[in-house]
Amino acid sequence: MLIWPLPALLTWALAWAVFLGLRAAGLGAVAAFVPALLVSGLPAWTGRTPWRRVFMLGGFPLSLLASGAAGGLPGWVWLLPLALLLALYPLNTWRDAPLFPTPAAALKGLAQKAPLPEGAQVVDAGCGLGAGLIALHSEYPLARIFGLEWSWPLTLLCALRCRFARVRRADIWAADWSGFDMVYLFQRPESMARAMEKATAELQPGAWLVSLEFDAVGWKPKARLETVAGKPVWLYQAPLQH
Repeated sequence: MLIWPLPALLTWALAWAVFLGLRAAGLGAVAAFVPALLVSGLPAWTGRTPWRRVFMLGGFPLSLLASGAAGGLPGWVWLLPLALLLALYPLNTWRDAPLFPTPAAALKGLAQKAPLPEGAQVVDAGCGLGAGLIALHSEYPLARIFGLEWSWPLTLLCALRCRFARVRRADIWAADWSGFDMVYLFQRPESMARAMEKATAELQPGAWLVSLEFDAVGWKPKARLETVAGKPVWLYQAPLQH
C-alpha cells in the first residue's frame, strides 16, 4: 500500500542494512551478500508489476556494484538476483497473475452466498503467500483448505504461515479440480477463459468457482459479492452456464 518508489527504497535499505551488519560481524563479501539478497527477495516479490519486482530486487546488487563495495565478489554472484527472481516467479507462471494478495475483507460474506457442508474441500489455486487461504478459512472454518502454488519459495512460506491448510507445489492448470467443492482464483482477465474451460470439464455438479475481481465474459454468474470497493467476487456454480 506504500506509494512508489518507497517500497523499492525500503527494500534496498533493508538489504544494505543486512549486508553491512554481516560485514561488521566479520563475514566475507559473498557470505554477507547472499543473505542480504535473500532478505530483499520477499519484499521485492510484493511489487505490483514484474518490472517493479525486478527493480526492487536489482537495486541492492546494482548499488553495491556502483559503490565499489563489491570488489570481493566473484563474477558468478551476479547471477543470484536472476536465480532468485526465477525461483519466486517461474517462467511457466508468467502468463498467469502476478502476486496480488487477497484483501482481508474481500471474501467476507462468501459463506452466505455459497454455503458449503462441514468437511468440504476448498482450494486456492495460486495461493501465493496465503492471504486467500486465510480469508477462505475465516469463511469456512470447518472446511478442509488446500493451497496450490508453483513457486517453491512461496509454497514453503505459505505452508509455514497457513498451518491450517494443506499447501503443495503444483501447476494449477495441471492439477485435478474434480475433488474440490470450491476453487478460488485471483487470476487475470486473459486467463479466465482457460479457468472456465477447466472448471467446466472437471468441477462436479454443485461445486463453485470463485473469482476475485475478474468475471468470466460470456458466462452467467450464480452470485456476485463486493465488500471491498473495486474488488468484486464472482461466483459460478457447476454445471456452468453461458
